[in-house]
Amino acid sequence: MNTETLNRVLYGSKLRAYAIMRRTTYVLSVLAVGLLIYAHGVVESPVRLQNLYYAIDAILAIFVIIYFLRILYAFERGKFLKRTWFEGILMAVVFINQIGTYFLDTPVVYNVFEGIGIPLSVELYRVIVSLYMLLLLVVELLETKVHLKAVQLKPSITFLLSFIFLVLVGTGLLMLPKMTNAPEGMRFIDALFMATSASCVTGLAVVDPGTYFTFSGQVVLLLLIQMGGLGILTFATFFASLMRQGVGVKQHVAMHELLESESLYSTKGLLQKLIFLTFSIEAIGAVIVFATWGPAAEFQNLGSKIFYSVFHAVSAFCNAGFSLYPEGLYTEPVRFAYVMHMTIAMLIIFGGIGFPTILDVLSPKAMRERLNSPWKNWKMLSRITIYTSAALILLGTVGFFLLEYYNTLSGLNFAEAVVTSFFQSVTTRTAGFNSVDISALNVPTLMMFIFLMFIGASPGSTGGGVKTTTFVVILVSVIATIRNKRNIEIGHRTIPHYVSYKAFTIFTFAAILNIFFIFVLTITDAQFDIMRLAFEQVSAFATVGLSTGITAGFSDAGKMVLILSMYIGRVGTLTLALALSTRATSTNYRYPATHLAVG
Repeated sequence: MNTETLNRVLYGSKLRAYAIMRRTTYVLSVLAVGLLIYAHGVVESPVRLQNLYYAIDAILAIFVIIYFLRILYAFERGKFLKRTWFEGILMAVVFINQIGTYFLDTPVVYNVFEGIGIPLSVELYRVIVSLYMLLLLVVELLETKVHLKAVQLKPSITFLLSFIFLVLVGTGLLMLPKMTNAPEGMRFIDALFMATSASCVTGLAVVDPGTYFTFSGQVVLLLLIQMGGLGILTFATFFASLMRQGVGVKQHVAMHELLESESLYSTKGLLQKLIFLTFSIEAIGAVIVFATWGPAAEFQNLGSKIFYSVFHAVSAFCNAGFSLYPEGLYTEPVRFAYVMHMTIAMLIIFGGIGFPTILDVLSPKAMRERLNSPWKNWKMLSRITIYTSAALILLGTVGFFLLEYYNTLSGLNFAEAVVTSFFQSVTTRTAGFNSVDISALNVPTLMMFIFLMFIGASPGSTGGGVKTTTFVVILVSVIATIRNKRNIEIGHRTIPHYVSYKAFTIFTFAAILNIFFIFVLTITDAQFDIMRLAFEQVSAFATVGLSTGITAGFSDAGKMVLILSMYIGRVGTLTLALALSTRATSTNYRYPATHLAVG
């Protein structure tokens, strides 16, 4: 039977077969994820665990069969395989492992990964396959017109709900018995705090992640950091590219303005570039971190060293600041691993300057264009982002060196003091790692840190704060006002007044919110002085994660304030930007002007 004859035979049953396969995959994906959570979070009995793994492997085998059926019904099978190459590789790995495990008594995945000392390799492989299949089903549901019409939400509301969903799922997972080493498990408020801190890539912690959580709990924390770090950009490009039938020009314009893409069409291709770029930078960073651990850093096995390297690389690029060491990078084994510190600092910078800037400056396409056209300059966003970030890093480095030379830097030589000052300047903007004792810093240093944290990272990045561009626009607007200039100009370009209004709105919103939350904290946690409370609050709002060591001592009410602050700091600025990007109600009239004395 040739291909054309086979296609004719299958044509009549294609729609029904696809409907059955979609429903089956959806149900089995949800079931597989549920069984994995139950196995890794609750079940202790080895016999019951083995039975659960048999059931999950059976589900994975059905996934392989369904993939083969999809190839059969695709008709243009070559194009289908090319389009689903990653899923095809995944299904091939599942197929080979299933044959080897149950027919040849040679578990391929186990033998490969356990041979290099990576624990739970088979479990992680099952998790990856199940989550990927679930993701495919979510994408298919989002692309289905019926489902989109049933749930018509504004993009800003969708972003807010997506982070709430991520936080709640993370909270539930962290409360499972096998996620922590504590016999009594984790309290709801503490689990909510840690899940929010990880999802909002903040880094504030009420427990020590390295000792309090089991390996499974640390993996959950890592996944929350990764999804939270990519969250804003991923959801922006995801809904701009995948929801083709439910998102109109207005939302594409909002995404276009937010991500500084060259055109509305280019916004659609950002998701693939973003994920590829993120994973590439994190992978390179993890390899370098792996090679630069200090000689005093000891690991149980090779797998543990790999996991520590990946965890800290992802935490650095996502500007999360979580570390598996009790005192961060100030902990004795890694306190003097300066090459590793510089690697972490570079990852933080890449994560903090923003994806649009990375794409404009470091992408192969942009670099080739500049080699052919050396006179071509960076985009205005890239110039402002890079120059402002460099100026703030320099300011923080010099300031920290001068203010702490006879305090926290007193035991270091000149070169070590400079590297430590540079590292703390970089990490203070939004990352939250520390290579000194933050609780021992002078009050002027804490005030400088509050200033740097409040400004934060750049637009379209994994960091928080009011953003560098907001700070620059406000600064230039103030200078223009003082000089009685009608227009706001940067680099021989005029900045529209509505951009200035946005910047002042974001700044005012952030300032009022922080002042109000600091006021509330002085009531709920009066045992701490106001400087430490202000430092903690700004660190939470700017999603930095630096702390003077008082986070675990906060009352439950104080923790809820920080939770709310972290959440608003992560999604509030974006939501506000999207809201202001929509078209205002047009009016054909204007009231008479009046004079109002200010200042």
